[in-house]
Amino acid sequence: MRKIIGTMHSQQIHWVGDGFPVKTLFSYDRLGQAISPFLLLDYAAPYYFAPTTQRHGVGSHPHRGFETVTLAYQGEVTHKDSSGGGGTIKTGDVQWMTAAAGLVHEEFHSTDFAAQGGNFEMVQLRVNLPAKSKMTTPKYQAIDAKIIPQLVLDEQGSYLRVIAGQYLERSGAATTFTPVNVWDGELKAATRHQFLVPTTHNAIFVVLSGQVLVNEMQQVNEHGIVIFARDGETGFNVQAVADSKFVLLTGEPLNEPIQGYGPFVMNTQLEITQAFDDFRQGKFGQIHVM
Repeated sequence: MRKIIGTMHSQQIHWVGDGFPVKTLFSYDRLGQAISPFLLLDYAAPYYFAPTTQRHGVGSHPHRGFETVTLAYQGEVTHKDSSGGGGTIKTGDVQWMTAAAGLVHEEFHSTDFAAQGGNFEMVQLRVNLPAKSKMTTPKYQAIDAKIIPQLVLDEQGSYLRVIAGQYLERSGAATTFTPVNVWDGELKAATRHQFLVPTTHNAIFVVLSGQVLVNEMQQVNEHGIVIFARDGETGFNVQAVADSKFVLLTGEPLNEPIQGYGPFVMNTQLEITQAFDDFRQGKFGQIHVM
């Protein structure tokens, strides 16, 4: 079994704009190459928003050098960006935005969700791009829940969805720049599963809710993560102590310098400076207003 090299747990909530109360479960500024090609994961645990006519979310802001992946569990988010990408993701949907050479975007609760109110729950993941792809043209992938393969794991109702990459013989709908697996799902209490991952990948198991026991020894509670060694082993075991919701991430490490500041992640400080200059000069474009 893969050796566990670290666990982390977060309880500190911070707001992104006025629509996303999140906990940062991991970040490259602390973990660096151990989680490459992943950079950051924010979890907006279930939070009730009262009905309103006001817009809740985060207004126009820039990105360069990486991708954002938003998994919608409850609620709806409407996205627009300066490359022409946009749409509304609903429960079960995934939004995969490639900032690459640079864009500005905004994300707000959808008009319908704001009007009716309700629980809001989402994950936003940041995936780094290799140096050769950081200045490619931005793009946007709207992945409907209906096209995400879902595998039954046991007779108790545990399941796994293949958002990106491959699990057994099923391939995800998202396209990626480097070998990456993004899987999520639920494990029912008292079930036990072995997850097989590529030996050359870094691997992170994220517990959004519930409680699990990893490799018969490491207890992980909600809002916790496990980081595994890249030690040539193919898998690890997870026993669900309670009904648990999870995200499992694996990826080929980029093995490149990581230089990040605010909304930009590049390879050198000079590239970060250039990103700020390009943004100030309007080279990231503007969001088209209908």
